[in-house]
Amino acid sequence: MWPDQNTQSYALTERARRVFAGGSTRLLAWLDPYPIYLSRGEGAYVHDVDGNPYFDLTNNFASLIHGHAHPRIVAAVTERVALGTCFTLPTPADVELAELLLQRLEGADKIRFLNSGTEAVMMAIRAARAYTGRPMIAKVEGAYHGMYDHAEISLDSNPDTWGQTPKSVSYSHGTPEAVLADTLILPFNDVEGAEAALKEHADRLAGVLIDPVPATCGMIPATPEYLAMLRRLCDELGAVLIFDEVVSFRYGYQGAQGVFGGDPDLTTIAKIIGGGFPVGAIAGKAEVMAVFDHSHGKPLAPASGTFSANPVSMVAGKASMEMLDPEAFAHLQRLGDHARDVIEQAIRDSGFVGQVTGVGSNFLIHPHVRHITDYRSAWRAPAEHKRMKALQHGMLKQGVFMAGTGSGFISTVTATKDLDHFGAALAKVMADLTRLH
Repeated sequence: MWPDQNTQSYALTERARRVFAGGSTRLLAWLDPYPIYLSRGEGAYVHDVDGNPYFDLTNNFASLIHGHAHPRIVAAVTERVALGTCFTLPTPADVELAELLLQRLEGADKIRFLNSGTEAVMMAIRAARAYTGRPMIAKVEGAYHGMYDHAEISLDSNPDTWGQTPKSVSYSHGTPEAVLADTLILPFNDVEGAEAALKEHADRLAGVLIDPVPATCGMIPATPEYLAMLRRLCDELGAVLIFDEVVSFRYGYQGAQGVFGGDPDLTTIAKIIGGGFPVGAIAGKAEVMAVFDHSHGKPLAPASGTFSANPVSMVAGKASMEMLDPEAFAHLQRLGDHARDVIEQAIRDSGFVGQVTGVGSNFLIHPHVRHITDYRSAWRAPAEHKRMKALQHGMLKQGVFMAGTGSGFISTVTATKDLDHFGAALAKVMADLTRLH
């Protein structure tokens, strides 16, 4: 069993090292000393190539809200694949999923499909610039918005680089200075500080990009006062307010904006709207979405893709979203509440120094007890990172797979007994780590 070297996963890793830089084609799939290779998934569980089952609390980082191989999604995809997987021309499935999503996003009039959350954010930034004629995008310090230069600025800033007030810090080596200059970094949930920064750059500001519940800022919601300030400032300054709901769309029937408000001009969504297949979308108010309108020639912001709105993702997404009725979201909330309860109990029983935050069906375990208000208070020192990795590894040996960050994303097919088992295993691993430290 992992991490022994006499496993099929180890053998596959050795093969992968010969073809992938770093030994894996996905950054977040890596585990030290080597990743576990999976053979199949069913419901709330996955099975590795050596035959070991794991209770899956990652669900492909929040995209599998109905778990693995849900029969209704499998049936929809199987029927669709036999008819063709992608075409140059559209299919009825495009329109059907678009109609369903727009019915839930009350402030959105139009939508456009893409292939990932990263693409959706890229196109939202492009739309804001095309609509305003300005270059600068503002984002929250530490917030993750996909693998794109402007979206990644200050993603992993630290006490050595972040300065007294938030500033633009490159994430990837070789990031052009122009990218840093055109990305304004805001303090999260600091109304006065963020407002001052936005007003200072009013003449260059195209848009403000905000995740209503950024996991990298502690998985705590933006305050109503903060969201109201962003809406007011964007109106005053003529900028575009963009909600990144790639993850947070799973928080309610109308997404996070239905729970927390905010009234964005554009919303990016992905993950759960594809039913386990690659997907992304940008939705928004008609006047802003008009920058994509190609019906009268070249649009202000061209946007297309070979696999955008492919019928497999569309039918899988429709099946996934149709199952997510208000009752399903209430069920997910109960599961999320129970997960956070068992985590808190495990912390108390084990003496582990930590806490848990989260919203809806998501949770995040922290290896400290600091009061969390933003990225800086949630930021983890190297020793804290090491404790979380040890926690993840210990849980794997207990048959539970959760992210190395301590995050979990619960699916509708999760049973209460699964979460109870998770809590018991967590208490054991936390107790072991507490004794070691």
